[in-house]
Amino acid sequence: MLGAVSLVVSLAACGGGKEADKAKPAAAAPPPPAVVVTDVVQKTVPIYGEFVAQTDARETVEIRARVQAFLQAQHFTEGTMVKKDQLLFTLDKREFEAKLQQAKAQLEIAQAQLGKAETDERRLKPLAERRAVPQQDYDNAAANLLAAKANVQAARADVVAAELDLSYTTIRSPLAGLIGKRLVAPGNLVGKGDATLLDTVSSIDPIRVNATISEAEYLRFFAQAKEQGRSAGQLELILIDGSAHPYKGKLVIVDRAVDQKTGTLTFSAEFPNPDGRLRPGQFGRIRAVVETAKDAILIPRRAVQEIQGMQTVLVVGADNMVALRTIQPSEPVGDLLIVREGLKPGERVIVDGIQKARPGSKVNPTTAAAAAAPKPDAAGKAAPPASQPAAKAEGK
Repeated sequence: MLGAVSLVVSLAACGGGKEADKAKPAAAAPPPPAVVVTDVVQKTVPIYGEFVAQTDARETVEIRARVQAFLQAQHFTEGTMVKKDQLLFTLDKREFEAKLQQAKAQLEIAQAQLGKAETDERRLKPLAERRAVPQQDYDNAAANLLAAKANVQAARADVVAAELDLSYTTIRSPLAGLIGKRLVAPGNLVGKGDATLLDTVSSIDPIRVNATISEAEYLRFFAQAKEQGRSAGQLELILIDGSAHPYKGKLVIVDRAVDQKTGTLTFSAEFPNPDGRLRPGQFGRIRAVVETAKDAILIPRRAVQEIQGMQTVLVVGADNMVALRTIQPSEPVGDLLIVREGLKPGERVIVDGIQKARPGSKVNPTTAAAAAAPKPDAAGKAAPPASQPAAKAEGK
């Protein structure tokens, strides 16, 4: 009897458990995932190109000793700005002063001989005409006069040469610019054999920046300039540390021909450099507008993902359903990307929460504030991420 009672109680307990499970409500479906979307915009934007560049002096002059003498003194501070005609070096001038005095003395002798020759010629000419003296005497006097005139000219040339050599003992800067480190210290003999290089002066305001541009970019760049009826426009200079030079530059020279080996053209721009921040030989990048994209379709670059070699975005429809869309991207414009095909203005694309959204499912979208505006860099322009190569086009 006890066994039968236990069996009945166990069956009752089992039956009660099943009924309790049936009474529980079904689990609620999870809410749609929250994502951030932004509208596809359409507007005209400039497309920028960046070109690897190097600074160079507009003018560079080597300061050399043009006469042989001992370097007597230095009159400047190395590595500083010098003015035009500023005194830089002086050489020992005593030898050249003596040569100048000697040349002047020879000139006086030649002039005295010329005076005597002129007197003799004037005195003998009428006598020779009356045959009072032999014709040979007059001919000799006339020849002496010509020789005396030539001697005076030679003596004057010697004086000019001596004055010129003496002037070379005072060395001044031929231009305003930055002077480098001296190469010869005072006390050394310079100018022996060759003109000894003493220092170098470079003009750095404005400073010249040289770069190369591909043939295709050149055609885009100047075709737009011609279409808009303007020059090459203002250029920006991005320095090696990523900072922007505070002054805009202008194009001054484009090379005569395309380099057949590289397919590029060399061009030069000039940038104001009043504080001397830029020095010759620095590397950087010139940024310029190479094209204007009219009515371009723009989306944030972070909205794009690559699937099996194709560029895709997730589009959120009016019913908040997600659809996968394949696009054909074009040039980047700062944080945005130009889309040639695949999207229309006003559509919404997911920019945050892409990993939570699935095509064909519903999401809970919120709009990103200011998602359509590129982020400015130090120069106030839209800058690409650091990983983007400098040679690719970009914009603001």
